[in-house]
Amino acid sequence: MRTALCALLLLVSGCGATVAQDKSGTDPVTVTNCGEQVTFDKVPSKVVTNDTGITELMFALGLKDRMAGYVVSGDDNSVDLKTSPWKADFDSTKRLSDKISKEVVQGANADLVFAGWNYGFSESTGFTPDALKQLGIGTYQLTEACRNGVGKQRGIMPALDALYTDLRNLGKIFRVEAKAEELIKGYQQQISDAGKLMAGKPRPKVFLYDSGQDQPFTSGKNAAPQDVISKAGGDNVFGDLNDSWATVNWETVVQRNPDVVLIVDYADGEANTPAQKQAFLEGFAPLSNSPAIKNKRFFALPYAALVESPRNPASIEAFAKFLAQA
Repeated sequence: MRTALCALLLLVSGCGATVAQDKSGTDPVTVTNCGEQVTFDKVPSKVVTNDTGITELMFALGLKDRMAGYVVSGDDNSVDLKTSPWKADFDSTKRLSDKISKEVVQGANADLVFAGWNYGFSESTGFTPDALKQLGIGTYQLTEACRNGVGKQRGIMPALDALYTDLRNLGKIFRVEAKAEELIKGYQQQISDAGKLMAGKPRPKVFLYDSGQDQPFTSGKNAAPQDVISKAGGDNVFGDLNDSWATVNWETVVQRNPDVVLIVDYADGEANTPAQKQAFLEGFAPLSNSPAIKNKRFFALPYAALVESPRNPASIEAFAKFLAQA
C-alpha cells in the first residue's frame, strides 16, 4: 500500500490564550526539576526559551507576556513555525536569535532561561545551568532532556509524564495551575480517544528516522516518539534503548524489520526533506526486504511534534489515523 508522506498542521486547544494568574505571585514556589528542588522567589517576567516545542509550552499556558523572547533555528518559513498552532504568538513575540548563548540571554535581560540538554544546554558551548547561575540568571530544564545518571543519556520518565510534569511545574512557577490542569485533562482525553482507533488491530513495528546515512539517529524509550508511537498503536523498534535521542546502527534496524517508518520533518527548508529521506531509505539495499520499504509505509511529522511539546497529543491522533488505514 502506497501512502504519501504528510506533514500535518496539528491543531491543539489553547492556542494564543492569555491566562489570568491564579495567585499574586508574591510567595516563593518550589518545584522538582530534573531531580533537584528549585525555588522561585517570584514569577519570572523576562523568560528566554530555546527551541520550538519549549516555546510552545509557554504559549499553550498563555504565558507570552512573561517572555523576553525566544530562540529557534531555521527561518520564518520553516516547517515548525508554519505548522505551529501558536504561529500568531511566534509572530508577535521577539525572536532573539537562531542560536542561544550567554550574550543573547544577557542582551534580553533574562531572569529565566527555559531550555534542555541538547536543547540549548551544552558543556561544549559553555551554555549550562551552572554558567547561567553565575550570571544571576535562573534556569528551568526540559524534563524530556533530564540526564538519568548514565553518562550523558537523557530521560528520567515516560515522555508524556515529562510533558505533564513540565506543564504542572510551569503552572506553579507562573501561578497558572488551573490552566495547566485544563490542558492536561484535554490532552489525556485526546490521547484516550486516539488509542481507540487501533484497538484490536495488530501493532506495527515502527522505526523513527530522524537523520543520518552512515548511522541513523533515532528515538529510544525516553523521548516523545516513544509515546507518540505506542499510544497511537505501534511499537518503537528501539523502545528498549534507555535514552531519549541516540545514534544506532543499520544492522540493528534491519534485524528489527520495521513495518512503518516515522520520519522527522526538520525545519531546514529544502535540504534533508521527508521526501529525500524516504528516497534514501527506499534505495538503501539492506532495508529493501523490510515491510516498511516494500509497502512504502512512510509518515512524516514536524520536528516540534516529535519532541516534548503540547503538539504531542495531536501527533498521537494523527499517527493513529495513519496506522488505522491499513
